[in-house]
Amino acid sequence: MDFALSEEQTAIFDMAHGFGQDHIAPHAREWENEGTIPRELWPRVAELGLGGIYVSEEYGGSGLSRLDATLVFEALAMACPAVGSFLSIHNMCGGMIDKFGSEETKAKWLPDICSMSKVFSYCLTEPGSGSDAAALRTRADKTNEGYVLNGTKAFISGGGYSDAYVTMVRTGEDGPRGISTLVVEDGVPGLSFGGLEDKMGWRAQPTAQVQFDDCNVPHDNLIGEEGRGFSYAMAGLDGGRLNIAASALGGAQNAFDLTLAYMGERKAFGQTIDQFQALQFRLAEMEVALQSARTFLRQAAWKLDNGIPDATKFCAMAKLYVTDAAFEVANGCLQLHGGYGYLADYGVEKIVRDLRVHQILEGTNEIMRLIISRQLLAERA
Repeated sequence: MDFALSEEQTAIFDMAHGFGQDHIAPHAREWENEGTIPRELWPRVAELGLGGIYVSEEYGGSGLSRLDATLVFEALAMACPAVGSFLSIHNMCGGMIDKFGSEETKAKWLPDICSMSKVFSYCLTEPGSGSDAAALRTRADKTNEGYVLNGTKAFISGGGYSDAYVTMVRTGEDGPRGISTLVVEDGVPGLSFGGLEDKMGWRAQPTAQVQFDDCNVPHDNLIGEEGRGFSYAMAGLDGGRLNIAASALGGAQNAFDLTLAYMGERKAFGQTIDQFQALQFRLAEMEVALQSARTFLRQAAWKLDNGIPDATKFCAMAKLYVTDAAFEVANGCLQLHGGYGYLADYGVEKIVRDLRVHQILEGTNEIMRLIISRQLLAERA
């Protein structure tokens, strides 16, 4: 079994890392304070082929694997987890359309997604249906002219910022079989947004409710088939969970690198603090956590790329393990900085705040445990 990255994969990682360090990291605190990401960043991202990572080359995408994508998002998160994760959401939308859309649908949306002339957001969660996503209530009634949407989506990254929203709506009966997927473009009558949420982390990402009040959408904005939207959403989340895990890993790795450097400079009791054995043991434990998380993540990505039957279980396990481990490493790095870790100037407290949400979104880690245990019982049967 070969765990080494190929030359091409190493080049992908280095390219994304270099871009992040040059064009994102120097501005991360400024963008966090402003609560938004400059729109001019996205065409530069698209020039690298990162606007349509999973999209086929026919439509301007890069056609990369899920494993390749984890390298991209780990590298970008070393600059800023919030910015890299926002790009992950855009790519999740592109991947869903490429995988499940008709040829006409692909031709309509994918070129703009890949060029990032339009930024896409993903709308599943509602105020009353978070973990129980199949209970969503936003309704789309079919008419001769299209669909009329009514309802509210919550915690939407890019709400009021993005150009289009891949939205899960109820077109039929209660439960997962009554859910469909529609693209709602910004500016259509009946689409509005709540106020920007004041968040603990991911503050560079504008987050808001997305509201539909007799919002009219054409028939050809339907992705795939009516009634299949929940399965599309769940399939998209397998890859999304890998990316969120990768972003957590990249943030934690950055915190660890900052801590290694700090401990070689900070002195106490006549020596640098990296010479205290108790603290050396802490570093060793963190390194083990990071490397084991990285190996587990890449195994899950490989399974998803190769269509292995237990890929969904491994994506859930990787999301659970990596995001928990990454947060613990980042939090431990803050502790090793002492009082300085609590100051924004040292960069670690932002990483801790950003990584905390990775244990919640794309399915809480409690839901990951539910997915894992259910599949274990099914496999036993």
